Amino acid sequence: MITRVSFTLVVSALFFLQCESSHRSNVTRGLSVTGKVGEILVVCDNAIWDSEIKKYLDTGLTQWIMPYFPDVATFQLIHKTPNHFTQGVRRYRNTLFLNIDPSYKKEKGSIVKRTDVWAKGQLVIDIMGKDYNQLLETCKAGALEVHEEFDTMEWLRIKTMFSRNKNNKIRAKIKKKFGVDLVLPSSCVQVSSRKNFVRINFPAASRPIEFVGTGVQDIGSVLSGLMIYQYDYIDSSQFDLKKLLAARDTMLKYNVPHEIEGMYMGTQYNELVYPEGNKETNASGSLSVYEMRGMFMFKGLPKHSTGGAFWSYHFKNQYTKKMVCLSGYVDAPPTTSWTHPLREIQAILKSVEIVI
Repeated sequence: MITRVSFTLVVSALFFLQCESSHRSNVTRGLSVTGKVGEILVVCDNAIWDSEIKKYLDTGLTQWIMPYFPDVATFQLIHKTPNHFTQGVRRYRNTLFLNIDPSYKKEKGSIVKRTDVWAKGQLVIDIMGKDYNQLLETCKAGALEVHEEFDTMEWLRIKTMFSRNKNNKIRAKIKKKFGVDLVLPSSCVQVSSRKNFVRINFPAASRPIEFVGTGVQDIGSVLSGLMIYQYDYIDSSQFDLKKLLAARDTMLKYNVPHEIEGMYMGTQYNELVYPEGNKETNASGSLSVYEMRGMFMFKGLPKHSTGGAFWSYHFKNQYTKKMVCLSGYVDAPPTTSWTHPLREIQAILKSVEIVI
């Protein structure tokens, strides 16, 4: 089907947006999207790609998921010309068309969103201008909103895929202990369970690591999982970044030991990766949460310290009167991309719902 991008008032005032509709093509039935998580395929002529427009696309569409090190980008831009696009890449998961059409007569450029065009779960966005200057101004004004559309679709696509996995036993235990439900990847394993704490490991993923200057590749393990813990909710002052971090460090010290005796998971407080927090909601909008992102490290024996990234949601369960934290983690070599496993964590966090 085809729908229009839901812009804020500031952006919608800039463009002429007319309603369009179409039925889903039979071509999409049973066909999966192609391309990697974290990529946007930009389809336009070389003259447009090599112009000032690309600078605004880079700024608006390749934002950073903060505060991770090495840097983790929401998207990487891949370019194809219209002629190349017709030769077999139509099912790309995130596709952006940039077009100049002299017959287009409106005063403002147009931005149109289309879903499930050539594959199930595909998002296609078309930006149109009557000339180069109008196309440039439309890209400058609308890039951030376009990014939001692709950003939402990226985690929503993963959430939909995970929702097909049953994981009934683990989900039942989580519901009973914490009063929440969420989607999980297939073949995940509960590796630790205490009164107010659970840790779940996700299937290990392997992605190639290229050793710079050698042309040699090796397989690097990407380890990820989810920790869920809870403690008594007293009042709203607990939704303070420093208080949440203090509670996190206490819970991890006693519940997440390293395989080396004397070491345990903690939080990195280096100013370059100091944890950040902000208000968010779950996918349905039914639950307000405090989102926190940062880096973890294993403490106790600094000489052997390792670590990775975490992404967490904190919220009050009004039925159990508990503060609940879902904290996903990714432990991966710095030479491999963290975008995919972090997006999986985001999708899981977004799926959370309180159950009675």
